[in-house]
Amino acid sequence: MKSARRKVAFLNPAFWLRRVSAVLSAGVCLAVAGCASPPPGVTPVETFDADRYLGQWYEIARLDHGFERDLTHVTATYSALPDGGIEVLNRGYDTKKEKWQEIRGKARAAGEPSTGSLEVSFFPPFAGGYHVIALDRSAYQWAVVSGPTRNYLWILSRTPEMDKALETRLYSIARENGYAVDELIEVPQTERPPGEPS
Repeated sequence: MKSARRKVAFLNPAFWLRRVSAVLSAGVCLAVAGCASPPPGVTPVETFDADRYLGQWYEIARLDHGFERDLTHVTATYSALPDGGIEVLNRGYDTKKEKWQEIRGKARAAGEPSTGSLEVSFFPPFAGGYHVIALDRSAYQWAVVSGPTRNYLWILSRTPEMDKALETRLYSIARENGYAVDELIEVPQTERPPGEPS
């Protein structure tokens, strides 16, 4: 009976579609993870202080990508680890599954600690580039972050809402660096979904 079910599954197009999707997703993950350098022409901030960057950040806007698709109320929390690394906790509410999702990873400096470039790994040993390309140097209240390519961009804030004039200025910084700001998604942060992350 088990053999018959396996044969039916083997002949089902959906069976193969799920596997092809998984392989393609894994390939994308590995391709992104294999690059820790900033995109060409993009310069991470200098005089970066990782200790001041610790704590919780709210995602105000992002370029859409598969890892966060359908997520609202996304936060990233960074905590110091005894070995000098940084624990990364990303949380968000999945509007399709109607539940909170979270993933933990680890970050470390990608080069000089005073440069705003980190290598972040959620699936060791692979790590992807995380580059702070604009930052509130006085109070560390906002940041513009790039991934290893211009397909990844986040605007972060210490508060759930950002002043619109400031947000417009950060969009301009992103545009000047070659990012498709017209494709940025505004991430809902108010009117909390039911329940809370565990």
